[in-house]
Amino acid sequence: MAALEAKSFDSPDETRPFAGHGEVQVVNVNGRAITRGTFEPGWKWSNDLQPIAGTDSCQTRHFGYVVSGRMKVVMDDGAEVEMGPGEVGSIEPGHDAEVVGDEPCVFVDFGDVAQYAKG
Repeated sequence: MAALEAKSFDSPDETRPFAGHGEVQVVNVNGRAITRGTFEPGWKWSNDLQPIAGTDSCQTRHFGYVVSGRMKVVMDDGAEVEMGPGEVGSIEPGHDAEVVGDEPCVFVDFGDVAQYAKG
């Protein structure tokens, strides 16, 4: 018999605040963490999460969907992309990121996020 499980970000299993400018909500479904991050204007990984992660750049693999707002991602090698509403992105470890504009960026992440923003 197949197992069914559904959860809502309206009652997350965990909420992880950033050092500033937002938070990530975590739901665990079938043993896998899925996050919904709200990245407020002014958020930048190297300012708001580097103190939590303790690494030079983000070492999390992300695979997700931009619900609203815009995010610019810059890889350690200089490659960059800007993502906006309705776009799906795959981001390998070794990057920095920042919100573009004055609207919060909401990003649902199905990547390797079990430890993301966990202090």
